[in-house]
Amino acid sequence: MADKQDMGQITSFNKAKLKKTEAQEKNTLLTKETIEQDKQAE
Repeated sequence: MADKQDMGQITSFNKAKLKKTEAQEKNTLLTKETIEQDKQAE
């Protein structure tokens, strides 16, 4: 019974109410220069 209620909510969902967002990369890969600097610091 609960599954049928959930499907009703999904079918009546309005995508137009969603806010626009921009994804931002948080975990960037290290560059070759950064790796070399880390090696020299050790």
